[in-house]
Amino acid sequence: MLQWTVGHVRITRVVELEATGGSRFILPDATPEACKPMRWMQPHFCTPEGKLKMSVHALVIDTGQRRILVDTCIGNDKPRRNPNWSHLQTGFLDTLAAAGYARTSIDTVLCTHLHVDHVGWNTMWVDGAWVPTFPQARYLVHRDEWTHWDRESQAELQAAAAAAPAAGDGKASVVHGESAQILADSVRPVLAAGLMDLVAADHAVCDEVQLEPTPGHTPGHVSVRIRAGGQEALITGDFTHHPCQLERLDWGSSADTDPAQARATRERVWAQAADAGTLVIGTHFAAPTAGRVKRLPQGGFWLDVTAA
Repeated sequence: MLQWTVGHVRITRVVELEATGGSRFILPDATPEACKPMRWMQPHFCTPEGKLKMSVHALVIDTGQRRILVDTCIGNDKPRRNPNWSHLQTGFLDTLAAAGYARTSIDTVLCTHLHVDHVGWNTMWVDGAWVPTFPQARYLVHRDEWTHWDRESQAELQAAAAAAPAAGDGKASVVHGESAQILADSVRPVLAAGLMDLVAADHAVCDEVQLEPTPGHTPGHVSVRIRAGGQEALITGDFTHHPCQLERLDWGSSADTDPAQARATRERVWAQAADAGTLVIGTHFAAPTAGRVKRLPQGGFWLDVTAA
């Protein structure tokens, strides 16, 4: 279990899934042939053959006064189109508790965006219903992110209703479009419970933790800035999925809603991080997950994990 300190703040990585290869669906340009020459990524972020290593994990920010969970992975029991993510049965909550964070001790959940692998443990299946997993927490979502996906899901529901009557119990199968399903089982129950707050892109969570707008992957995507004791870290979210995108800023994700804006965000944030020496903690970066951004002589950047 990886941990980092930023001043008095402790950040802990809690893993749900890890995988090697099989990333072409999200990063189509990052073929093994294209990644193999990036020797700086080996052995941590890709194999000698160029197959990417990726992780789905949450991050707990512990300030001593606050316990903040950043993104909640895929979740158990959820019907998903990706067969490797559908109806999971993982020990994520046990791992979280083993790290010292019982689910009832979390006071804030930050969603960098509302994609499937960032909101799954927002809820859990209890007695035939999806209920908030973290009942003592306020769930924070950028208001533009909510507006976008609420509109998208409503359009999917209308299209499904026009095509055929909906069927199913919401757990056994994907009964509508994926956005509608994700919101139905992982976001709307939180809203219905009165636990969700819609916030600005630069919302200050507490003295040490602030959201930072990093749009392009989704319209309201945010990253998380931590400052304490004269030190600074950035939790990425998905404006960059894999360290290979530091060197190849032109490699976008197939899930980017605005590819041009997503690339502009990568260029801006990585240049700032390199200049400032910020500790970067990647939301999907395999272990060791964190490092300092350095410039490459030929352009682009790389992640120095020895300086984490």
